[in-house]
Amino acid sequence: MPRPASPDDFVAAIFDLFERMGGDHYGEAVTQLDHALQTAHHARDAGETDALVAAALLHDIGHLLKKHGQDAADRGIDAVHERIGAAWLAQAFAPEVSEPVRLHVEAKRYLATAEPGYAAALSPASLQSLHLQGGPMNQDEAAVFCTHPHFDTAIRLRRYDEMGKTEGAVIAPLATYRNKLTALAARSA
Repeated sequence: MPRPASPDDFVAAIFDLFERMGGDHYGEAVTQLDHALQTAHHARDAGETDALVAAALLHDIGHLLKKHGQDAADRGIDAVHERIGAAWLAQAFAPEVSEPVRLHVEAKRYLATAEPGYAAALSPASLQSLHLQGGPMNQDEAAVFCTHPHFDTAIRLRRYDEMGKTEGAVIAPLATYRNKLTALAARSA
């Protein structure tokens, strides 16, 4: 998808993606839109910065941009949604938004190594994708990942990601985030 011309247009493109494809599930019990909203809700509730709340909302946007289908993991495809999404978001947002998005899969791989029991607590779909995404990091990969400047925000985003999978959760609608997204995009313009 080409970069929209203005911050308002970029945010409109985000909303359009959620409108058209936010009902997809990708193996989870909740839709992509519900997952995004719940993840952002948990970040906002924890008092995170606007940038990390935006990253939480948009962390899986790569699924909506790339047409691998909701059953990509079932077909053994790692859709690299984190890279696709982060690259697209980096056209309009600062690294404080795009980098946690890019790193949220690496954070899952790291936590699967660093925290006993983490992988066993993942949803079946997240566990399936973990294996397609390279599985738990080895010790050398984990040591390098810890030095990344966005390590902490990526780990926090990952934790909100795991919390954002509750069926029937009552949360603020997507429209709640329009002004903050537009302001963040305008700052980077």
